[in-house]
Amino acid sequence: QIVPVTAFQQNCSIVWCKSTNKAAIVDPGGDLQVLLATINTLGVDLEQIWLTHAHADHAGATAQLADKLSLPIVGPHVDDQWLIDSLPEQCAAFGLPRAEAFTPTRYLADHDTVTLGEHELRVRHTPGHTPGHVVFHSPSAKRAFVGDVLFAGSIGRTDFPRGDYDTLIRSIVERLWPMGDDTVFIPGHGPESTFGRERRTNYYVRGT
Repeated sequence: QIVPVTAFQQNCSIVWCKSTNKAAIVDPGGDLQVLLATINTLGVDLEQIWLTHAHADHAGATAQLADKLSLPIVGPHVDDQWLIDSLPEQCAAFGLPRAEAFTPTRYLADHDTVTLGEHELRVRHTPGHTPGHVVFHSPSAKRAFVGDVLFAGSIGRTDFPRGDYDTLIRSIVERLWPMGDDTVFIPGHGPESTFGRERRTNYYVRGT
């Protein structure tokens, strides 16, 4: 279930295991009351917060949600802690409601896994947009939650502090493409696509 949040319409995702009803929320960037209402309507048992990276539109509601529901915060990579620490300043700069800094319960590293009910997702460290960006991949479902690494028809910005274009392209080519052309990815903004479609038609990564 995708819930667009904040003025940036960030794709916050609520995912769950149908067998156990255990759920995780990916990138709760804001609009906490909307997220709580959606969780209540779905009737799932939310037990984890997963973060791809720590820009405010992806992580802004994390501290509040974790505190309210006593949830562990999983991710991102430790190299994004500096961004987590700057959340109050990020929100002020972009006109978003104030967010509090936090320390994740568990940092993620390349080739880690996360478990949700009966399902295991693989983690890849995908720096470039931010140094500590990670993505979550379910080989069995052929789905990937890629944050702001790749979009339908575009790629993540690299003009933010500690962004790097060459590193981002390398992350896409070396760590996303091996997941398979038929893998559907959920980006941080905009519609879903497949890796195969982006390899064929996306100007920035076409033919890689």
